[in-house]
Amino acid sequence: MELRQLAYFLAVVDTGSFTKAAARVRVAQPGVSAQIRQLERELGHPLLDRSGRAVRLTEVGTAVVPYARAALAAVDAARHAVDELTGLLRGRVALGMITSCGPLGLPELIADFHRKHPAVEITLTEAGSGELVDAVRGGTLDAAIIGLPTAPPDGLATRIVVDEPLVGAVAAGHPLGDEGTVPLAGLRGQPLISLPKGTGIRSRLEDACAAAGFAPAIAFEASDPFLLAELAARGLGLAVLPASVLTPPPGDVRPVTIVDPVLRGQLALAWRAAGPSNPAARAFLGHARNALPDAGG
Repeated sequence: MELRQLAYFLAVVDTGSFTKAAARVRVAQPGVSAQIRQLERELGHPLLDRSGRAVRLTEVGTAVVPYARAALAAVDAARHAVDELTGLLRGRVALGMITSCGPLGLPELIADFHRKHPAVEITLTEAGSGELVDAVRGGTLDAAIIGLPTAPPDGLATRIVVDEPLVGAVAAGHPLGDEGTVPLAGLRGQPLISLPKGTGIRSRLEDACAAAGFAPAIAFEASDPFLLAELAARGLGLAVLPASVLTPPPGDVRPVTIVDPVLRGQLALAWRAAGPSNPAARAFLGHARNALPDAGG
């Protein structure tokens, strides 16, 4: 008994015709008929009733159908398992990250995955959140750590891994540094120092200011939050930063709590909602989701 015999037999069952079955399996009709007759001889019973205008199953043929389907399904599963293993052993994972996600321990996470799967090629790209979102959505990257904007990006699944307040930072001697607190509306007209457009924190700042009826006055911008704190220390404005950047605050910087409303910054692991297309990327995503904290609960 051969797998192709079972495949030809099921093709006739599904199409109800030797001619249609031959077209489906791309074999001449006499070849399909010959293989099914060989199968019937091996089993010792006819599987198909050819006496009428339509081909019908015999009682024995009806009993054989589920076993034939199971046999072919098992072969497909075995091929899929081999493909998965081969893809994982020889695969490639393309990751992205924003500049300020060092505390998450991403290098350690990648190193641990590499120890388990040493043949998988891993590439790491650093960019702004907007670029990373586009790259994950377009398939250039398999996953990325992004700054989450106010509204989750369309087409992506996300898991929040950091959720913390956003605070202001000003130079020692700045009036807001003495007060220690400022309502969001109090930032109107203030020279602000911020991450660039396209970052999650910038999006949240702009959305909150828009809801309060004004546009933020961005005096300086940079992609490194620690550089923003240094600019604030030089008296160039109020920097809007994740609270962790000022924990503890440098001696020449004073933290300012932003209230009414309190702003929050979130980092998230992002991947295509449909899931990665290759086995290595799927394995890495599972590894990352197990290793990274879940701050969304």
